Amino acid sequence: MLKKLSLLLALSLLALGGLAQAQRTPKELFEGEVLAPEFPADLDWINVDNPLTMSGLVGKIVIFDFWTYGCINCLHVIPVLEQVEQKFADEVVVIGVHSAKFENEGQTENLLQIVQRYGIRHPVINDNEFEVWGRYGARAWPTIAIVDPRGYWVIRQSGELPFEVFDNYLSGMIAYYDEIDAGIIDRRPVELALEGAGDPGTLLLYPGKVLADAAGDRLFIADSSHNRIVIADLTTREVLDIIGSSARGKDDGVFENASFDKPQGLALAGDLLYIADVNSHAIRVADLAERTVTTVAGTGEMGRSRHEFGAPITDPLSARLRSPWDLEFDDLGRLHIAMAGTHQLYVYEPETGVLYPSVGNGREANLNDVRLADSELAQPSGLYYAGEGKLYFADSESSTIRLADFENDLVTVVSGTTNNHLFQFGDIDGELGLNRLQHALGIEGGPNGELFIADTYNSRIKRIAAGETATHTIFGLGGLGGYVDGEAAVAEFDEPGGISYADGILYVADTNNHVIRAIGLAVGIVDTFAFSNPEALVIERAALTILGGNQADDAVIELERQQVAPGAGAITLLLNFPDQYKINPLIDSLLAVRSEDSQLSEAVVGEREIRLAMDWAEGEGRYTADLTLFYCREGEEALCFIEEVNWIIPYEGVGDSDQSEVGLYREIVAPAL
Repeated sequence: MLKKLSLLLALSLLALGGLAQAQRTPKELFEGEVLAPEFPADLDWINVDNPLTMSGLVGKIVIFDFWTYGCINCLHVIPVLEQVEQKFADEVVVIGVHSAKFENEGQTENLLQIVQRYGIRHPVINDNEFEVWGRYGARAWPTIAIVDPRGYWVIRQSGELPFEVFDNYLSGMIAYYDEIDAGIIDRRPVELALEGAGDPGTLLLYPGKVLADAAGDRLFIADSSHNRIVIADLTTREVLDIIGSSARGKDDGVFENASFDKPQGLALAGDLLYIADVNSHAIRVADLAERTVTTVAGTGEMGRSRHEFGAPITDPLSARLRSPWDLEFDDLGRLHIAMAGTHQLYVYEPETGVLYPSVGNGREANLNDVRLADSELAQPSGLYYAGEGKLYFADSESSTIRLADFENDLVTVVSGTTNNHLFQFGDIDGELGLNRLQHALGIEGGPNGELFIADTYNSRIKRIAAGETATHTIFGLGGLGGYVDGEAAVAEFDEPGGISYADGILYVADTNNHVIRAIGLAVGIVDTFAFSNPEALVIERAALTILGGNQADDAVIELERQQVAPGAGAITLLLNFPDQYKINPLIDSLLAVRSEDSQLSEAVVGEREIRLAMDWAEGEGRYTADLTLFYCREGEEALCFIEEVNWIIPYEGVGDSDQSEVGLYREIVAPAL
């Protein structure tokens, strides 16, 4: 055992790096000296029924992962920790400490969706006030801290750490404690409630990018968390084909057997559809005629270093890439790649098979008005080629839209902060220099030279008119996002991540709503892209959710002004279902009431009639009641329908009113299949 421990110690010292570690004894390396601080009492927890305590975790090796969900380097840590959890399931507990950079990331509801999107199976804390962050002295995303099984904090390390580092160190720590006292490590499981482990049963699952092909009358959808590409007819909205088995992986082959891992960007060249397969760190190609998938770049393993600007990679299949996020062809037939993980843009030449970094030196920053080679990017995630050597890109972590001008060898800003800053963001329309975006992921051009922006964390679609420098919101109410079709004045999105234009329509991947939205620019109307044959997308392991029969008829209903007595009262909802239909017990339906600036109350809808207690104020006011209803036919819970309704409730609290309740009613119309 001593020989084995000496070897593990040597590996641990090597993995942790630095000559200063070389003189440390096993006791110094594996035993902390400072008792790990307890968690603040007011934090929201995900994936556990009750908040954990450090005193209750004594006996476990605890790994803290300090992260924020828009950070690509943080996302790289998630699969590494998944490996740790699999190998050291009995000894280790991982706790994600989410300390949000952006306001949108700090909302527990949004964080829960990210936990679900990435299949995170360990407890996650919403540390949006940076309380835990401060107690552990974190300074950057990502940061890892480790607590020994006695409850003492022993290590804090910033940056991405490969699995080998964790493997070597944890193996050494476990061997050390088993040798000094076999009873110190508690190998009993920690009870979890995995909110992020289930599929919500939606038709699409966190679609990331979308590509409209006007010439072929097709819509290509990166159904990212279903690990597949959906092809639909633009006119009939019929599902034409599916690329991928929906299994997570990097298997080439025929469409039915091929696998992907969180695919995003799409680019079309004839019958070849190029796919940015983010978590496979590869560029894949689907031959639409032969119905086969092959890989043209990437080994499937994530690279640990960036490639030098302009240096050709003559064998792209041997290159370790880092999270390619979007793709775009130029008029010379070159494929541009937003390589989010190295903070660079790349070019792939299909004819020669050569790959090389084309924009950015790889340092994560927001440096503009410099040559392509000297520019510094921050997680580029969306691309649009406008011709004449001009490639626009959504630089998400700098919250900007930037222009790489290949003819003039120059990178500039066209929307968002111009101050070479990574922490100047917001939701401000207006002239360049004053306007602000928030983690924009999508950029697209229109027929008249205008630019359209998916301003993701503001849940808005914005526009820069041709020849102008100002950015303006055209669709989306912003805030925390929502899901409402209709005119610009009412339409809502929830973290849209992709955008594509064809024949007067903007197609938007409305990621957190699990749908594609179609914006008719001439009429100014948003509607949901409802598939005409949704059964084609059923995944056997999950329920399918499609739009209800009267979803688009009157999704926003404004009541006449209600006179109510100030004080205790209620809002009641009555649902009327057709025969043989019921509320789906497998998915929570919700009724929530909110004011303009805050959420007031929320309840799970389990019966056809529900009552929410209210406290009516004196004078005039206005509330909104939001219903998200999942229902199905009796005995057919695998096919679930969704009804989204928003009631606007103007009221007046008057002392002589004898009414204390406001009633809402919804007639459910069964969809025609």
